[in-house]
Amino acid sequence: MARLRGFVWLFAGLVVAGLAGIVAFATLTQATPEIAASEDARPKVTVVVAARLIPVRSALTREDVQLKQIAVDAVPEGAISTLEEAEGMITLVDLYPGEVLLAKRLLDPNVTTGDGRMALYVAEDELLMAIPADDLLTSMNVLKPGDRVDLAISVDFPTNRDLQALASQAGSANAQGSGSAAVMSGTQQNDDEQATFFVLQNVGIAGIIGGAHQSGGSAPLEAGANSVTNTPPQALLITIDPQDALILKFALDSNGVQSILLRAPGVDRPYDTDPVDVDYLINRYQIPTAIGE
Repeated sequence: MARLRGFVWLFAGLVVAGLAGIVAFATLTQATPEIAASEDARPKVTVVVAARLIPVRSALTREDVQLKQIAVDAVPEGAISTLEEAEGMITLVDLYPGEVLLAKRLLDPNVTTGDGRMALYVAEDELLMAIPADDLLTSMNVLKPGDRVDLAISVDFPTNRDLQALASQAGSANAQGSGSAAVMSGTQQNDDEQATFFVLQNVGIAGIIGGAHQSGGSAPLEAGANSVTNTPPQALLITIDPQDALILKFALDSNGVQSILLRAPGVDRPYDTDPVDVDYLINRYQIPTAIGE
């Protein structure tokens, strides 16, 4: 009898618990639309958020950010509200998808301070280098801070480099050999051949000096210095590895002719290319090199 009474109480408890669950579910179901409606009724503003994971020291592009509407009371102080404000800025921290962009976490690479220096962020293992803006793409004001570019360069290389080295060694060995060395070097001098190759790939433009992208600062400047001009840039600022900086300097000091090539947004992979010289063109296009061929 006692066992039967226990089953009755257990059954009654289950029934009560089930009824309580049904009542709670019905209450939540009715309350959810009301909560959603109240949230929709809250005034909203448009802010810029990260569209994907963005590492620190990245230059923001249009593909990195997007617009989103959030409630006014949920907007953090210093939030960026337009895509134009974010584009080209340098991130000082890692940004995660959906994170609101704050002005204090971004750095403008084109702000000129009172002492005439630009506010650029350079990592401890990088160097800031200025390169001439003398190529056609740059002179047309196509490039902007944050773009990823490749640097192609054409340099003249001596085709008789090994022979000249041997002749120099022979000349320093004995006086008699110096005569033959002079003959060897004389017959091979001024025999250079141009080669074109990528000296650097996937380099970020940290800033642009002069041209339409140069902006003025708070210091007194010449008339019109704060306004956008149509003059071509004077130099490009890039942040690169120290060894790459030496390679690029050597190529430029060797009277190399550089060309800046703009990458498609989001393309970071290296391009597999071969240096191009006259022999490469002859072999690729089967160009005749002798009379009667």
